[in-house]
Amino acid sequence: MDIESRMDLIRQVGEEIITEEDLKSLLETKKNPIAYDGFEPSGHLHIAQGLLRAININKMTKAGCKFKMWVADWFAWANNKMGGDLEKIQTVGKYQIEVWKACGMDMDNVEFLWTSDAVKGEDYWKIVMDVARNTTVKRLLRCSQIMGRTEAQAQQGSQVLYPMMQCSDIFYLKADICQLGMDQRKVNVLAREVGPKLGFWKPVIVSHHMIMGLGKPAVNIDDPVERAIEMKMSKSKPDTAIFMTDSEEDIKRKIGKAYCLEGETKDNPVLEYCRYMIFERFKELKIERPAKFGGDLCFSSYNDLEIAFAKKELHPMDLKASVAVHIDKLIKPVRDHFDKNKKAKDLLKTVKGFEVTR
Repeated sequence: MDIESRMDLIRQVGEEIITEEDLKSLLETKKNPIAYDGFEPSGHLHIAQGLLRAININKMTKAGCKFKMWVADWFAWANNKMGGDLEKIQTVGKYQIEVWKACGMDMDNVEFLWTSDAVKGEDYWKIVMDVARNTTVKRLLRCSQIMGRTEAQAQQGSQVLYPMMQCSDIFYLKADICQLGMDQRKVNVLAREVGPKLGFWKPVIVSHHMIMGLGKPAVNIDDPVERAIEMKMSKSKPDTAIFMTDSEEDIKRKIGKAYCLEGETKDNPVLEYCRYMIFERFKELKIERPAKFGGDLCFSSYNDLEIAFAKKELHPMDLKASVAVHIDKLIKPVRDHFDKNKKAKDLLKTVKGFEVTR
């Protein structure tokens, strides 16, 4: 695959790339750059964390990247997830890995690494100390949105340590590319600033789009990153998120209630499901409807679907019915895995018994 084709694949993942020039230079000099993402084991995975993550990672590995998934168990501990119980957090991490195995992630080119292993060594903490010495507490607090919290909410000492560690992870993992969500942008920019000062490099930032929750979108937030964080799919609002082991009935119910105004294409979560997931896994989207309402429709591209919806040639309820069917098809292999695989089934049963804390 030539450089431009690899660039095109990564552009499909990156809503923002800092910078394209740096990315091109990296691909020209390194056949298999290392990309990374970190995840807090903090409860059930929803489809943005599970299915969409697999889709994006597969594009990165197709472009030649070797991907490191950072099981950020100590970060979840620092962020008081699962009531601050590290053992529970680690159990959730094992469950989440089982989800990715079942939803089509390119496991041949993905390596899972745990923070709890890294922190046992002096090398890790040396990088953390170097980062700490080259930034300020004020700057670290401004990075608090990476934890899903505002600056005012980041009050525990552990939550000041969190961004220092996340910045350090990039260099500890030897990551050339930070391939995380837009909500992680600030700490990745910090890494680009401090990296050369510490004798490291400027990592390329490829920030992926954050899928909306199914509820009514947020308004009156000017900052695009803050707005995306407010609108993103969240475990704390379970009726506005599709989880990776939801039943067919749950999927139909949630999508049936989703915010989807007729003819409105902006901030429409049902259309987002089509754009970022359905058309990534299916060649077409078929809309079944009675002849008296115009008969069946079939779309071979997201662009055609959006145009028809904007012209009000497609009613929201007809779109929702088809989207629910397709999302269920994408999630069914995961449900089957957790039903048939004893290890996965036991993990899911244990995780279901945990209380999720924000």
